[in-house]
Amino acid sequence: MSTTHPTATQHRRTGGDLVVESLAALGARTVFGLPGQHALGVFDALRRSTLRYVGLRVENNAGFAADAYARTTHGVAPLLVSTGPGALMTLAALQEAAAGSAAVLAIGSQVPLAGIGGGRHGYLHELTDQSASFRGVVKSVHTARTASQIPSAVAAAWESALSAPHGPVWLEIPQDVLLAEAGIPPVGQLDATPRELLPRPELIAAAADRLTKARRPVILAGGGVVRAGAEAELLALAERLRAPVATTFGGKGAFPWEHPLSLQSWLEDRYTTTFLEDADTLLVVGSGLGELSSNYHTFRPLGQVVQIEADLGKLESNHAALGIHADARAALAALVQAVGERGPRDTVADEAAEAAEEAEEAEEAEEDGGTEGAGEAGEAGEAGAPTPEAAVSALLARVHDRIAGQQLDLEQRILASVRDALPDGAVSCWDMTILAYWAWSAFDPRRTNALHSAQGAGGLGYGFPAALGVAVADPGQPVLAVSGDGGAMYSIAELATARQYDLPVTWLIVDDGGYGILREYMTDAFGEATATELTRPDFVALAGSFGVPAVRTSPERLRTDLAAALAAPGPSVVVLPARLRMFAPTHLTS
Repeated sequence: MSTTHPTATQHRRTGGDLVVESLAALGARTVFGLPGQHALGVFDALRRSTLRYVGLRVENNAGFAADAYARTTHGVAPLLVSTGPGALMTLAALQEAAAGSAAVLAIGSQVPLAGIGGGRHGYLHELTDQSASFRGVVKSVHTARTASQIPSAVAAAWESALSAPHGPVWLEIPQDVLLAEAGIPPVGQLDATPRELLPRPELIAAAADRLTKARRPVILAGGGVVRAGAEAELLALAERLRAPVATTFGGKGAFPWEHPLSLQSWLEDRYTTTFLEDADTLLVVGSGLGELSSNYHTFRPLGQVVQIEADLGKLESNHAALGIHADARAALAALVQAVGERGPRDTVADEAAEAAEEAEEAEEAEEDGGTEGAGEAGEAGEAGAPTPEAAVSALLARVHDRIAGQQLDLEQRILASVRDALPDGAVSCWDMTILAYWAWSAFDPRRTNALHSAQGAGGLGYGFPAALGVAVADPGQPVLAVSGDGGAMYSIAELATARQYDLPVTWLIVDDGGYGILREYMTDAFGEATATELTRPDFVALAGSFGVPAVRTSPERLRTDLAAALAAPGPSVVVLPARLRMFAPTHLTS
């Protein structure tokens, strides 16, 4: 046991009080976490504060809940954990928060001051350098070594988490500092307003010039648009330019799904990849064009690229571009104004010029032997250039025809049933499972910031604890979590959390007997799968043991059973035994 023990301090303010006072002064209302011996000073202070505490059963799940809370509120989600094992258990969740730009402020305890610095004094939970474990994961690392340092350290960490791009940060405070008497007055006011990341005017002018002169402008909107709350600015710019818009998986909801200019989010599709490549000016907003957003790095732009990105490390990291380091909302607002000042595009002249060029391209391609793309250009040239809206409609028809030819009716019916059962205003959180992979491409969230998944870092176990975090942020709406049976086992303990706080989360568990997507990957690559088959519990009976209502459904009854569960108060579980398949990839043969 540690040589430092908390003592009963009924009226004595401590370093722990300074932590919770600082969080409250910065605007926090809720904290997530899990107590541990070295962190008891701050947890004791919670009972003297106005902060709401939501305790989960595993630190990693607490991190996922904080992640989704931060995404939902566009604010900071404090996460309180203990030293060593407790701290390290948050790393997978913090990696997802970093990939998804979620402002999680993780505050962990440390061994007593005497044990910091690698001296190996043998304290419980002691690490040679605990903070080093976090440096490659979070945006910034902070330490408070005295009580008087705590308010400023909390404020600095808060500001870092909320600066564009949002992201997780780590703050650690030694056990004896949390327990020590606070010799300073209570924290009354703190300011941690982040500096705005504004675009440089000359870059906006250059981007506006390229976009207004473009004959085939296209926009790819990523998660940065959603995190920045820039949906209105994106819509205004797209309509002004008449530019088709595709959204990345992290950017779902950034643009209206059924809008005539919406390419939706079929990014794992060669037709979509080609459409983006053929843009003479492609505006990429809030995306680094990483693996999933570039159809596994098969994307090769033929025209100019303009990239708006708040994360400096992602700017031009995959493709050369006119790079604009800025918050998506600020940059899009500036572009809307700059494009508007240049006046509307001469659509008639543009389409005539485009038709002439495409006819010329088709003639050259025919002389070279012809290609599929050239043939399409020739048809466009003969009939006149299609409008952007017609081009979008034609692309989506080709995508849907490709999917329709793969005998995937079951998968599409199940996804449609989920969409029909989920109320329009409700949020869904998806684990790494085959149905989620379908949702990335084919699910209409029907509003912005309404679909969260672990597609950034790709770790299992995200869906259910994330849904709990959303429900804490907005308890007035039902929340849907979707997991496979393998991913569900990562967070089954949180059924107790859902019941304890009576959170309105319905958990859809698709039980296919193992790690379904890995089964498909291995079978395709090696002819058979290894280590993918799992022994599972009776999920219905297991949920019932937690006092959570549960039902086993079928594809035919899914819509009805899921709608009923979502309409009922409190938590519920719906188990769907089904073995689903993915649509065929296009990047392997492109």
